[in-house]
Amino acid sequence: MPRILSIDYGQKRTGIAVTDEMQIIASGLTTIPSATAIDFLKDYFSKEKVELVLIGEPKQMNGQPSESASIIKGFVTHFTNHFPDMKVLRVDERFTSKMAFQTMIDSGLKKKQRQNKALIDEISATIMLQDYLSRKMF
Repeated sequence: MPRILSIDYGQKRTGIAVTDEMQIIASGLTTIPSATAIDFLKDYFSKEKVELVLIGEPKQMNGQPSESASIIKGFVTHFTNHFPDMKVLRVDERFTSKMAFQTMIDSGLKKKQRQNKALIDEISATIMLQDYLSRKMF
């Protein structure tokens, strides 16, 4: 069974998470510089079968697009130009960074470790993916 991949795209960094082959568990894969995202994904897709890519959609509390929405929309266009056959689903990413930070606290990471923004991005992508999997199963 192909995997599902989740992308938390940001101006500087991009967090990536992926499911296992049974599409049951979401795991953080990596955080990469955003400028290298397409090249990283080309390489990853050449090695792993992926049937769906979730890309975070930043929204404000009232549901309107956030300031970074135009940057991510540009990435989505770029992504679909490079991978026209890949199914893409936009998912609400509100609160994922806060949830990621809380996850780091709950797991006992020290303050210095919690300042690692790359880890926050990777955990955020994992949370988006796990949320999608939870909704898909019910």
